[in-house]
Amino acid sequence: MKVAIIGAGWAGCAAAVEATRLGHQATIFEASRTPGGRARRVMATVAGRQIALDNGQHILIGAYAETLRLMKQVGVDVAASFLRLPLTMQFPDGSGLLLPDWPAPLDAVAGILNARGWPLADKLSLLRVAFGWRLRGFTCPPGQSVSELCRSLAPGPMAALIEPLCVSALNTPPERACGQVFLRVMRDALFAQSGGSNLLLPRADLSALLPDAALAWLAAHGGEQRLGVRVQSLSPAGPGWAVDGETFDHVVLACPPAEAARLVQGSGVTADAWMAQARGLAHEALTTVYVSGASARLAKPMLALHASAGEPAQFVFDRAQLGGPAGLLAFVVSASTGDSATLTQQVLAQAARQLGLVDLQPVQTIVEKRATFACTPGLQRPAQQVADGLLACGDYLAGPYPATLEGAVRSGLEAARSLH
Repeated sequence: MKVAIIGAGWAGCAAAVEATRLGHQATIFEASRTPGGRARRVMATVAGRQIALDNGQHILIGAYAETLRLMKQVGVDVAASFLRLPLTMQFPDGSGLLLPDWPAPLDAVAGILNARGWPLADKLSLLRVAFGWRLRGFTCPPGQSVSELCRSLAPGPMAALIEPLCVSALNTPPERACGQVFLRVMRDALFAQSGGSNLLLPRADLSALLPDAALAWLAAHGGEQRLGVRVQSLSPAGPGWAVDGETFDHVVLACPPAEAARLVQGSGVTADAWMAQARGLAHEALTTVYVSGASARLAKPMLALHASAGEPAQFVFDRAQLGGPAGLLAFVVSASTGDSATLTQQVLAQAARQLGLVDLQPVQTIVEKRATFACTPGLQRPAQQVADGLLACGDYLAGPYPATLEGAVRSGLEAARSLH
C-alpha cells in the first residue's frame, strides 16, 4: 500500500521504517529540514566554531528495547553511540544513589542499601515502599498522583530520588504527575529486566541517533522523504486519502497533537472526540541551558542537582565527556517555568553555588514550551485510530508510558503494524 506519514520525529521515523519493512511504499513529510521533532539537532557556535547541540538534553535507558532494536535495524552502532552507565542519581558532594551492575532487582536493593549520605531509616523507608509497589503489581488507584503514591516515604529519598526521577521521566512535578504511569516506568526500569535501569548517555546529537539513519535506510529501501514540506490539507479520496492533492491508501499523523487536530478538522471527517482530546492536552516545557567555561568539568558525565524555585536545574551533563568540546555543560530544567533569560541567570547562579563554577558563559538556552504533555492522573489521551485509513502515532497517544522517546517509537511501530 501507499502510505503517507506526516512528521519525521521519532514516532514518524519508526512508522516509516516499519511500514517499509512490511512491504508498503512509505512517503514521509516533515515541515522542518532537520528530522527528529522534539529530539533533534540544533547548531550553535562555541569558541568560534560550529557544533551540534540538541533542542533538549535527552537520555535513554536500557529498558528502551524497541528504540534500541530500531536503531540497530537502521544501522546505528548502539555501543558507540552511547555511554552506558548503571543508574546513578549522585549529587556534586558524592551523596545519592549508584546501582551496581547486578541482575534486577538485586541491583536496586543493593544500590538503595549502599546509597551515600542516606540514614538507614531513609533506605528502609524506600525499600518498604518499593516492595509494596511490587506486591501490588505496580498498580495504584486511578487518579492518584506520585506525591500521594509516596505519602509514606521519608522526605530524604523523596527529594533525592523520587522527585528527580519523576520530573525527568514524566516531565511533570510529583504533585501533578500520574502515579500509575510512574509505577509503569519504575517497573520497567528497575524491576523488569537486568540492565533496564542503565543510563544511555548520547555521544551523538539526537538527529544522528535515529532520524538521520532512519531516513537513510528509508531511501535505500525505496521510501521517499520530503523535508521542509508542511502538509496543508488532508481529505478523503475514494477508499484512500489525498495529502495536498496526492492520493495515498493510508495516512499516519506523526505530527504534534495540535497540528494533527488541524489536519483532521480540515479533512471534514467526523472525529470530534479525537480532536477534543488532542487539543485538550496540557503541555509542560523543558529547558536546556548550555554554558561553557575554561574550568567547566564535572567529576562524572552526569550529576543530579538540588532543584528549587531559584535554582531550577535538576541535572547537569558534561558534554566533553560525551564527545563534545571541552568546557561545555548542559543544564536540564524539566517542567520548567519562566523565560529564557531568567532561567539562564538562575542556572548560572546555581552552577556557582552547587558546583563552584563561577567563570561560565551562556552559549544557548533552548526552551521547548510544548516538550511533553502534562502526564496527570486520569488523563484521557487520544486513540491511535482517527478514521478509516487515518491513524495517528506519537508519545501523546493512549498508552502506558509518558512522553518518552521509547513511547514515541512504540507508537510509530504500532501504527505501521495496524495498516491493512
